[in-house]
Amino acid sequence: MSRHLLEMSEIVIGLDRPKRAARRNGAKSDPLDAVRAAREAMARARLGTPRTGGERQALSVLLAARRSAINASTEAQLQVFSLVIAAPEPIRARFRGQKLAAMLTTAAQLRVHSSWDVETTSTVVALRTLAHRAHAMLKEARELQKAILAIIRGWRLDLLEEFGVGPIVAATVLCAWSHPGRIHSEAAFAMLAGVAPIPANSGQITTRYRLNRYGDRNLNNVLHTVVQSRIQHQPATRDYIARRTAEGKTSREIKRCLAHYVARDLYRLLENGAPAA
Repeated sequence: MSRHLLEMSEIVIGLDRPKRAARRNGAKSDPLDAVRAAREAMARARLGTPRTGGERQALSVLLAARRSAINASTEAQLQVFSLVIAAPEPIRARFRGQKLAAMLTTAAQLRVHSSWDVETTSTVVALRTLAHRAHAMLKEARELQKAILAIIRGWRLDLLEEFGVGPIVAATVLCAWSHPGRIHSEAAFAMLAGVAPIPANSGQITTRYRLNRYGDRNLNNVLHTVVQSRIQHQPATRDYIARRTAEGKTSREIKRCLAHYVARDLYRLLENGAPAA
């Protein structure tokens, strides 16, 4: 609907779904919800524009497909692990001492013998099927990641030059950001990412903040992925952690600060950086 209205040169405003608690007496219908949305839009100081199509929508569908493949592979791997624990001893002995990746390889190479009983045969068939499924889903995820990387290289190559930012992180950030001007400030982007500090002051205490559990959780997750990468491999981040630790900050507080700084830097790059030619 947004795409159609934009093509007809209409003004389109993006709004969240009204909270159910705010619906008077639980009343709900399309006309009532339309009136509530219009009143909310009129009350806002800034109006949000809907996300664009094109490259952003392409990344969104590829990310959804990759996420589904990763989830399916993870579920199959966990099932392999569970079946190995309950497998008959002749089968379980083949997996003893192996890590999960090696267990998948072993399970994929299992062969059925005519001398086995029905339980052993069925267990081997199930293990082999699940291992093949896990490998197939991982291969599918890698192919989807290549497609994601190709789009990012043609749209915003500058994101990949940031420390700790890979194709999945860049794609998730681009899907949340969409286009210049949609998010009006660094603070708004931090709130969208769930890394903006929420004041929790009382009385004379003015330095207390709560963990922000709102916003786009996928965006929040990839920001913390960048933070973990910089903590492990970037000297400047390690120096910052040492300085803040000496000031009495906890590890959680430092990571929250780092996530906020990453969101700020990415927002500035997205708004001011030049797209790839």
